[in-house]
Amino acid sequence: MLSTAKLAIEFRAVAYSPDAGAPILRDLNLAIERGETLVLLGRSGSGKTTTLRLINRLLSPTAGDILIEGRSTSDWNVIRLRRMIGYVIQDIGLFPHFTVQRNIATIPKLEGWPAARIHSRVNELLTLVGLDPQLATRYPRELSGGQRQRIGVARALAADPPILLMDEPFGALDPLTRAELQREFLSLQNRLRKTVVFVTHDVREALLLGDRIALMANARLTTLCTPQEFRSSKNPLVAAYMESVTTVTCDRGDT
Repeated sequence: MLSTAKLAIEFRAVAYSPDAGAPILRDLNLAIERGETLVLLGRSGSGKTTTLRLINRLLSPTAGDILIEGRSTSDWNVIRLRRMIGYVIQDIGLFPHFTVQRNIATIPKLEGWPAARIHSRVNELLTLVGLDPQLATRYPRELSGGQRQRIGVARALAADPPILLMDEPFGALDPLTRAELQREFLSLQNRLRKTVVFVTHDVREALLLGDRIALMANARLTTLCTPQEFRSSKNPLVAAYMESVTTVTCDRGDT
């Protein structure tokens, strides 16, 4: 059992049912340690993104409680809570009429940082995510998909939040760019050691990026283990995921 002092996020018997309908999440008990990357893995509709959105109060639980730094999310000022949590999504969500600099500077500006500090932070972050600081004056439409996704990560890190939520951030990219960004993410996390909750349906991505993998199915957490444990698990659902990685099916004969 993890020490409470080491926990960044804790779910205690959390459930979520929208408008008293069918549960999207049932009896979730999950403790996430500071500095770890926890991957939420599962099919569409398994409760992954709902779990993520409960952390920064985009959704509120129907039952149970969620603690951030030992404090219930219901006790946090919602604006203060969200500003200490970076959020990266698949669609990136950059403001199209803002330059790269203004996009990255959004939260620092709201926090009242001096202009010189913001300028320095933007340049620092562009370098950190592998981009030329000269891109700061460009608009999102002038960038490639990979560049836009890097800007999304930079914006999420702008105010140096301790927690980072990532909802299938690389899912819409081509395979080569995706692999490149996965490697860059690992390098960044080794340096920054943020608490990261990362949603994916790609088992390869989960095995590569996660310190632990939380496998979800039918609105429940079914398995929680390290990548090494996941690979050797006898759990039928885990085994099915691993089989999907290792099995190559050929439906076409030689012509």
